[in-house]
Amino acid sequence: MMTTVGFAQSNSFLFSMRSQSIEKTKAPRAKWVTSSSSSSHLRASSVSPSSTEAFHRVDYGQAIANDGMNEESSKKKKKRVFFLDVSPLCYEGNKPSSQAFGHWLSLFFSQVSLTDPVVAVLDGEEGNKLRRELLPSYKAQRKSPNPGKYSKRPHQFVEEVLRKCNVPVAGLMDKVVRLQGHEADDVVATLMEQAVQRGYRAVIASPDKDFKQLISENVQIVIPLADLRRWSFYTLKHYHAQYNCDPQSDLSFRCIMGDKVDGVPGIQHVVPAFGRKTAMKLVRKHGSLESLLSAAAVRTVGRPYAQEALTKYADYLRRNYQVLALKRDVKVQIEEEWLVERDTSNDSEVLSSFFSTLHG
Repeated sequence: MMTTVGFAQSNSFLFSMRSQSIEKTKAPRAKWVTSSSSSSHLRASSVSPSSTEAFHRVDYGQAIANDGMNEESSKKKKKRVFFLDVSPLCYEGNKPSSQAFGHWLSLFFSQVSLTDPVVAVLDGEEGNKLRRELLPSYKAQRKSPNPGKYSKRPHQFVEEVLRKCNVPVAGLMDKVVRLQGHEADDVVATLMEQAVQRGYRAVIASPDKDFKQLISENVQIVIPLADLRRWSFYTLKHYHAQYNCDPQSDLSFRCIMGDKVDGVPGIQHVVPAFGRKTAMKLVRKHGSLESLLSAAAVRTVGRPYAQEALTKYADYLRRNYQVLALKRDVKVQIEEEWLVERDTSNDSEVLSSFFSTLHG
C-alpha cells in the first residue's frame, strides 16, 4: 500500500549550522512526495500527483489536500498547538546524540511550528516502570541519552536549550513537562485530549509510531524523516490511505503482531502460522482487539490455528494491549499560558551557540 506524505520546507534554513550533517537548502515552499509504509518509519521520494492517490501539499507546515479544501479551510479556523516528544529526538538511530537533538529542534522551530505554541514533553524518571512490571522486555534495550560534551545531565541541557528558545522550564507550570513515573507518550496523549476539548488542533511532533493510535480529524503527527532530513506531516487521510482502516485498529494490530522496537513479542512467537495478513483481516473485520477476542470466545472467527491462538492466548494479547495503549488519565493539566504564540527572537542565537559548543 502506498501512502503520501507532504513535508514542510522553507526557502532556506533559519540557522547557520557548523555541523556537516546539516546542509543549507533552497527549495520551493511546497513539494509533492510519496512514500512506502513500514511499521516503524516512512521513506519518501518525489513523484508527480496521480489521480488514484490522495496527495497532500504542505505549505510552511500547513497540510492542504487537493481533494479536501473545504475540510482544510475548516481546520484552519482552529488554532494549532504542538506537542514535542523530546526524548526520541536525542538519538541518531539507536545511539544517543546531542547533535541529532539540535538538528531536529532547529528544523522544527524554523520550518514546522514557527510561532505556534509548543508544549515539550520528556520521559519521567522510571516512566516505563509499570509497563516493565507487566512485560520485562519492554524497551529493555533502550539506552538513556548522554550529554555529549556537556557536563550536565541530559535532561538539563535539553531543558536549557528549550527555555532559551522561549519554551520555558520551571516544573509543571511551564511548557516542558516531565512527570516522575510516567512516559512522555502518556503525558502527550493526556494533554493532547485536553487541547482538543478546548477547541485546538493538536499536532504531535515525534518519530514514535505509537502516536498513530491517536490520529483523528483534529490530531495530526509530524514525523522527522532521517533520510530526507525533513519533518513530514501525517494525517488521518494518510492513515486511511496506508491502512484502509480506523486508527484504533493500528493499536489492535500491533498488539497481535507485537512491536520489536519496544520489545513487545507478537502472537507469532507462540503461534508461528499467525501472520500479518491474518491479523489485519481479523482486525479490519472486528474493529478492535477486544471485540475480536470476545467474538472468538463464543464462535469461530477464523481458521483453526487462528481460532485456537485467539482463545488460548487471549490474556497474552490483552497484556500487549495494556503495554502498548497510550493512557489519557495522567494527572497533569494543560495551562492557558502554554497556549500562546512562541517568541522566536532568540532561536538563531541559541541554536548557533548550541552547535558551536558541540563542535568547539
